[in-house]
Amino acid sequence: MYISDRIQLIKVILVVVAMLIAVTSLGISHFLTRDLAVEETNKVETWAEALKALNSADENVDLTLVLKVLTSNNTIPVIAVDNEGNIQTYRNVKFHLKDSVSAIHELLASFKAKGRKVRINLDSPEVVNQSDLASDYIDVYYDDSLMLKRLATYPYVQLGVVLVFVLVAIFALLSSKRSEQNKVWVGLSKETAHQLGTPTSSLMAWVEILQSTYPDDKLIPEMNNDVKRLQIIADRFSKIGSLPELQMYDLIQVINQALEYMEHRTSSKVQFVKNYGPSSISVKLNPSLFSWVIENLCKNAIDAMDGQGIIQLTIGVQGSKVFIDISDTGKGIQKSRYHAIFRPGYTTKRRGWGLGLSLVKRIVEEYHKGKIYVKHSELNKGTIFRIELKK
Repeated sequence: MYISDRIQLIKVILVVVAMLIAVTSLGISHFLTRDLAVEETNKVETWAEALKALNSADENVDLTLVLKVLTSNNTIPVIAVDNEGNIQTYRNVKFHLKDSVSAIHELLASFKAKGRKVRINLDSPEVVNQSDLASDYIDVYYDDSLMLKRLATYPYVQLGVVLVFVLVAIFALLSSKRSEQNKVWVGLSKETAHQLGTPTSSLMAWVEILQSTYPDDKLIPEMNNDVKRLQIIADRFSKIGSLPELQMYDLIQVINQALEYMEHRTSSKVQFVKNYGPSSISVKLNPSLFSWVIENLCKNAIDAMDGQGIIQLTIGVQGSKVFIDISDTGKGIQKSRYHAIFRPGYTTKRRGWGLGLSLVKRIVEEYHKGKIYVKHSELNKGTIFRIELKK
């Protein structure tokens, strides 16, 4: 299993654990609110019994206990209505004093819409439920207490806060990871450029000596070309970590130069096919870095084809964008790997660091403000990479 796959698996496990915690929290909250709602219903029924006792009491009845029950309800909003729809009493309801009549009726309508009530049958010694019929009764409508409402909404608030915290933590970790990766990129690139610089300068001096000593030797110009190539490579690495200067260049000319270099160093079993629309396209780019992109993609294509097949480059214009399609007849890429292949460290080779496509993505998207992605791939048939640049 690749390292990126393991990291992805760990992320999935963490998300699943977080979801289980969330579901458990919501479940516990549901049971608590349900039990509290049942308890409040019982309290309303007791309050209704006390109200009935108050309505049926005479001068010989001690109302101390009844009044104590009625006044002990300081949390549950209740509104008592007689059989003609007239409001008899209410408790723990808030409304604007300027228009108290309409406000209390609005609250009553909202209570009725919820359908929570207890009916007091004044003709019966017991409180009856809302389905019983009675000629003289009082309906007590009630709503959830403030505590019950808070308890019902608290888990969602808690989960929201936790979610924001997790997102901020993930963003901070990704930013830190990206910053560390950038430092590694820059440090490795600068060190590589520095290490290449000294022997390259020495080789250049030796080539000049050889040219002056053996002016007719045909191999020395080829050696000189390879030394210049080392100079270009060192220059490319030195540009990593700082924004390169972009100027207007002919894109087709830059790509042709990169292809010419690849053709001279590739087996004749690999065929390069050019399918260019316009004859020239001017684009802002850094030719040294962008030719590196083309070379890396062509090398990957050659590896995918095991050194035998067709590489086709198609260049065209769509509106304000220029696109470059690089296709091969290689092994192809699974659709689930389309994004993973651009991650640092991802590789299917026995040897290699998995930095090629990551470097390509960095050059195209961060330095040239373009876009690169897998346009299409089919196993055992080939892959098409697309690069998009601003015209």
